[in-house]
Amino acid sequence: MSVDSDDTSGRIYDPEADHAFPDGRLNAVLDTITADEEIQAYLEAQNINPVARKQYNDHGAKHIGIVRNRALCLYDLLKQGGVEFNGAADHGLDEADEAVIIALATTLHDIGHVVHRDSHPYYSIPLAADILDDLLDEFYDVRQAVQIKGEVLHAILCHHTEENPLTLEAGVVRVADALDMERGRSRIPYKRGGRGIDTVSSQAIETVTLSPGDDYPVLVEIAMNNAAGVYQVDNLLKAKLKHSGLEEHVRIVALNTREDGNQIVERIEL
Repeated sequence: MSVDSDDTSGRIYDPEADHAFPDGRLNAVLDTITADEEIQAYLEAQNINPVARKQYNDHGAKHIGIVRNRALCLYDLLKQGGVEFNGAADHGLDEADEAVIIALATTLHDIGHVVHRDSHPYYSIPLAADILDDLLDEFYDVRQAVQIKGEVLHAILCHHTEENPLTLEAGVVRVADALDMERGRSRIPYKRGGRGIDTVSSQAIETVTLSPGDDYPVLVEIAMNNAAGVYQVDNLLKAKLKHSGLEEHVRIVALNTREDGNQIVERIEL
């Protein structure tokens, strides 16, 4: 994806745009995901426990779409910056499979919420494994399907901060999960009266954009209107970037856009 000045730059993956990686296989997989009734049903059902029952932030179809888009934009910028990925390569798989791993992992990383919000990555593993058995058969032989499946499951498990990614594909999934921090994500529990730190802090985040950095492949710029947004940046995004394998490739700058003089925090750089 070529990064330009429009509103979708670094935010929305465009399958029609030019990319720094072979995108044909990825685009075919994305079409299959969109048409898969079981996957779409999970994306709807997985929001009930976190939002309706625990008053937590959105973890449904909107969250998944944002994370997948951010992950593919992040991956593209890293590829533009010459970063070499190891997940697919360690198996002798094609470069085209790197983006497939990322797309499938971001799509399925939260389906374990249908079981419970707590420890959901561990519940996501068996559920995703069943889906992958059917989906991958369309694109790969048995050996390749097993390899892709293993990498996708690894990335799903490691999106949780208690597990450290062993591949950069998994690192992208982990960081992209935290990049969904804009205020729209918390609109449901906030309107219902939820005032937990995750909800309140995400209300403070206006925009998150990704672009090529001067000294880093990726610059993440975050605009917030309240110091409460620091929680999202420091406790969530920073925590997920740590041990992701991407620390030396990503720079984060957060700016407080509040103009009334009550800026407890004006700027954070990680």
